[in-house]
Amino acid sequence: MKKLRAAVIGVGYLGNFHAQKYAGLDSVELVAVSDSDSARCSEIAAALGTTALADYPDLVGRVDLVSIVVPTVMHHEVASFFLQNNVHVLLEKPMVMNAAEAASLIATRDRTGQLLVVAFNGSLSPEIRAAARMIKNRELGKILSISATIWQNWGIGAEGSWRQNPVLSGGGFMFDTGAHMLNTVVDLAGEEIVEVAAWMENMGRPVETMAAVIGRLASGGLVTLHGCGETIRTCESDIRVFGTQAIIRTGAWGGFLEAQRDGEAEFQPVAVPPSLGVWEQFMAVRTGRMENPSPPEVGLRMARLYDAIRASAARNGEAVQI
Repeated sequence: MKKLRAAVIGVGYLGNFHAQKYAGLDSVELVAVSDSDSARCSEIAAALGTTALADYPDLVGRVDLVSIVVPTVMHHEVASFFLQNNVHVLLEKPMVMNAAEAASLIATRDRTGQLLVVAFNGSLSPEIRAAARMIKNRELGKILSISATIWQNWGIGAEGSWRQNPVLSGGGFMFDTGAHMLNTVVDLAGEEIVEVAAWMENMGRPVETMAAVIGRLASGGLVTLHGCGETIRTCESDIRVFGTQAIIRTGAWGGFLEAQRDGEAEFQPVAVPPSLGVWEQFMAVRTGRMENPSPPEVGLRMARLYDAIRASAARNGEAVQI
């Protein structure tokens, strides 16, 4: 088979990881990497035996697909550019800065017919896909509530980086690491969260590092979302979905899935197929072998949720309709 030509835009820590993954796939030719930091870009390109480009528009006509791993403020611009130039896009999280940009990107995807996959590990994991099917098929009965928590030593860990610059990042801990939790919750729910009340704390930093949110699903179910980015050196999560017939628990990134059904004394593991990996799934969707497991519509739901969380927190927890 003819190899797909790929490039990575932005080769910081995570972008370098994307580039290494493409370089290791037999079905892909890593054509180039691009970054505004020319020295780092050249270093990564040399290590992977590919070309360094300062200007990503120079890739037009030379690639079939790209990974976009730049600061969030650039996601909409760069993704729109490649979609409009007939290039398929794997876009890092969070998808965009806000719901308006998310809707715009979906419109561009629809108009161009190109593929847009958002690189959320949760939505791309077999555990979250299996959990979403269980909920959709009503194996849990009626959904009563969803409880989710995520925690990390993010305040210190991201100190001084673009991630704590709201102009570049679009938000703080709840929009960075916490975006995995928000995305997985809206993916599992499969419906809109229509109302939220939220409180955020910056702990002296430029962006929020702690947040507590309560919300309501369109179907009436309740949602609680908690993020603590100022704790010990760790990064973990816990998500539980409570139904009238069963409870499931998993993580923001997937990784495990357990269920406890009525009459059972303990949670039991739910068998799922092995993970294909983020990049392998992007290839599979690109070649038509599977449906898009992480489409931008989920990213739009998440963006609407975070916009409302931020609006409510700015009003000291006043309820906001979505």
